[in-house]
Amino acid sequence: MTTSLLERLIEAFRILPGVGQKTAQRMAYHVLEREREGGKRLAETLGEAIERIGHCVRCRDFSETELCATCASPSRDAHQLCIVESPADRLAIEQATGYRGLYFILQGRLSPLDGIGPRELGLDQLAERLAEGEVQELIIATNPTVEGEATAHYLAQLARQHDVRPSRLAHGVPLGGELEYVDRGTLSHAFGTRSEMPR
Repeated sequence: MTTSLLERLIEAFRILPGVGQKTAQRMAYHVLEREREGGKRLAETLGEAIERIGHCVRCRDFSETELCATCASPSRDAHQLCIVESPADRLAIEQATGYRGLYFILQGRLSPLDGIGPRELGLDQLAERLAEGEVQELIIATNPTVEGEATAHYLAQLARQHDVRPSRLAHGVPLGGELEYVDRGTLSHAFGTRSEMPR
């Protein structure tokens, strides 16, 4: 039995995260009923992006050029290297902080059950970069999940092997949060890693 073009369109929308059958169906109908021109632009832009966007050879972020704008910028501090799991994490840090160092994007986290080891995360490339001697601090900004913590531990060991100081983003009670609503794991971690208040 042949699949209709409409069914193929609906199925194509389902590759997006969080998009199930009903949402994909709604998207397909919307494009066909009200946004045919927008749909053409989407298709053209998507095709061009898939063809032209690759990865920066230095930090593994998405880039149209061999070296991304951040790595190519002479105004960034090459002594600090922030490790994140994804380009979205890099963007979040860039937008929310005044960080002016460089990045290394893992494009995932260690997960042996899924076949994701150090090689898949580019950690051999990271080790070479640390061996160059320019990086003085490795800021580990992996997510506070089981896999993220295992990855952070591995990265800290790698940093110490190259005489680079590893640091970890603080985790704990969110700003504006109330203790009674914070989950037990977060509260326990925040309590266990408390620090002295500045004068």
